[in-house]
Order: sequence, then structure tokens, then C-alpha cells
Amino acid sequence: MDQGGGRYLEGNPIDRAVLGILMALGVIVLLTRERQVKALLKGSMPVLLFFLYCAISSLWSDYPDVAFKRWFRGLGDIVMVLVILTAPDWSSALKRVLARVAFVLLPLSVLLIRYFPDLGRGYNIAGSAMFWTGVTTDKNGLGMICLIFGLGTVWNFTEIYQDREGAQRPRHLMAQGITVLTTLWLLWESNSMTSISCFVLGGCLMMAIGGWPKTRRPAVACSLAAAAVAISAFVLFGGAGSVLQAMGRNPTLTGRTEVWDVLLPFTQNPIIGSGYESFWLGDRLKKIWDLTSVGINEAHNGYLEIYLNLGWVGIILLAFLIATGFRKVLRGVREDPATGKVRLAYFVLTLIYNFTEAAFKMMSPVWMFFLIAIMAQPTPAVSEEPVRAGLYPNEGFTGLNARPKYALDARIPKAPS
Repeated sequence: MDQGGGRYLEGNPIDRAVLGILMALGVIVLLTRERQVKALLKGSMPVLLFFLYCAISSLWSDYPDVAFKRWFRGLGDIVMVLVILTAPDWSSALKRVLARVAFVLLPLSVLLIRYFPDLGRGYNIAGSAMFWTGVTTDKNGLGMICLIFGLGTVWNFTEIYQDREGAQRPRHLMAQGITVLTTLWLLWESNSMTSISCFVLGGCLMMAIGGWPKTRRPAVACSLAAAAVAISAFVLFGGAGSVLQAMGRNPTLTGRTEVWDVLLPFTQNPIIGSGYESFWLGDRLKKIWDLTSVGINEAHNGYLEIYLNLGWVGIILLAFLIATGFRKVLRGVREDPATGKVRLAYFVLTLIYNFTEAAFKMMSPVWMFFLIAIMAQPTPAVSEEPVRAGLYPNEGFTGLNARPKYALDARIPKAPS
């Protein structure tokens, strides 16, 4: 068996077939929503620009065919995100996706860990330590799905709790509450400190935005997000070794800083990188394995991963994507707090998560929900009060350019008899 980079060139035919079917079904759905898709893509030009550069970068990859196929697979992220965001009520569609996936993956992880340890547990390379994997292949993967879908479950739980009129409210609260507890247990036992920290920060942001109206002001929300990212960066890279030790981690971030020092000399081109998803291929990967004595296949830092694959051009495009996306997220917090708070949480946790894990990549749940956060449009609030007939010629139109509707109340004078 090939122990070098060639083992990643072939791919898995079953994975390709399943992904191809899912993408085809997604495209069929999007063809029925042509107008909504065009409007959403028009407002997401930075995302399209980033993906376009990724496609172009496959031309200078050492394995251009592999790079292009990986880029094409990455389009599946865009397809699935568009399927959610072009739904008639995208926030409800997002809630259903989060709830249903959580109801499957999290209990199934518990089942595998408890009763099928050969499938739900793993060991480190030396075989000296056991860790939980659940439905994934490593403990960080388990932490990632707990982070993404557990945070979504917290959002669902708080929304249901605030809805006092729901007919099935007690049953739904019980189901979501049990899932939240399952998430907390799996997060703790997985010992993925990155996911645990991001879960706590994301949950606190959602509670702050949902609980105090003043935090929905753009300046306040921006300050909260910046503080969360800055504090995380200081703890990880600012020499706060005692904090890391208190969290059960060493100052080298479990050897990550040593890995980063090894990887930088292998940079193929600092300007344009080695090509989309191409750094961890071929002889380069084999040389890295010989130096590190461990079978790593990622940089454990999303920003470094982008630099190695796409160079400084990729870093600049990513920064532009983050900056423009943050503006849209802040707008959503102000105009649609119910969904804006979870968008802000996913946005911030993505920036922090990529300090110690590489998640700016295809098929990563963190990357997909980051795209949802920066591509979604706020849902304009529609008044539920009765409207006086014939008040405006365009009455009944609820678009953004419609004139405001006024409810019939005592302040409207009665017509003379």
C-alpha cells in the first residue's frame, strides 16, 4: 500500500457517487428557484470570487486533475447552502436541517461509543491513548459536529422556549433539551478543547444578542464579536501559557506550533500557493511525514492552510470575504435578531476555530455554516396587526421598497357621518 501522498489521489468511488447524486438533486431543486438563486448569488459576489480563484489555482497544481475534481466537489457546499437559503422560509428550513441532523448524528454517536467501540472509538498513532470518535473518524471531527449541530440545537431550544403559543411546545422542548445535554456530554468526553471553547463563546453570543436589545446595535455586536476573537487569539498566541495549562493544554497547542514550523519551508509559492487542496499531495506529503513522524494531513490552522494552498492571494480574498460577510451578519443582527444571533455565532466560531483547526475547506461543516452566515439575507419583519384597506395603492406588497402599512387604531379619525 502506498504510504506517501499518492494514497490521496484516487479518492473513494462510493463517496463520489453519493456526492454526485446529492449535488444533482440539489441542482434540480435550485432550477425551480431560479429567481431566488440569482438574487442570492448577486449579493454574494465575494464568495463567487473566492471560489473562482480556487478553480483557477488548480491550473498550477502538481495534480491539476485532482485539484479540479476537489474544487468541483467543493461546489456541493454552495449547492446545499443555496437549497437552504432559497427556501420560502429559510430560517425555518435551517432549523429543520439543524434539528434533524442533530437527532441522527448525536444519538448515533452515543450508540457507537457505548455499544460498538470498534466503530465509535479510536486510538492515537502510538496506540497508547483511546479517544471517542462517534460517527466521525477522530475526536476533533466528533467535536466539530457537536459544535455545529449542538449550537443549532441551543438556538432551536431558546426559540421554542420563547414561543409560548406552540401547540407541541413541551414535547419539542424535551426533545431539544435532551439533545443539548447529549451534546454537552459528547463535547466533554471528546476532549476537543477547540470545539468546547467555540461552543461556549458561540452560546454566550447568542444569549447576549437574544437577551439584551442593546447588544443588537451594530457597534455593540461588532465589539462583542471582536472581543471574542481577540481574547481567543491572545490566549492561544499571546503568551498566556497559564491559561492554556488551566484548560489542560500545553503552550505548543498539542504540538501544533511545531507542525507549523515544519510546514512553512515547504511553501511552494508564497504568492499563489500550490493550488487548490494540493499541498497535501505527492512527494511533499511523504517528506512531511518523514520529518514529523506522524501522519498529519492538515496544517491545524485554517489561515495557514489557505496560505499553503492559495498563497497570499488566497489570504487576501479570504479577508475580503470575511470583511464583507461580517457587514451582512451585523445587518442581520439589527434587522432580524432571531436568525442574526445564530449567524453571528457561526461567523465568530469559524474565525476562532480556524486558529487551531483547518476548516476553511470543502465538505467541512464549519465552512458550510460560515457560508450560510455570510450569504443569508435578513428576513424583513411583517406586521401582524390589522391593516386598513385601501390605505396605500401598493397595499399587500411586503417587499423592501413597499411603503409602511399602518394598523387601524384609535388615532385614525373616523369619517364624518
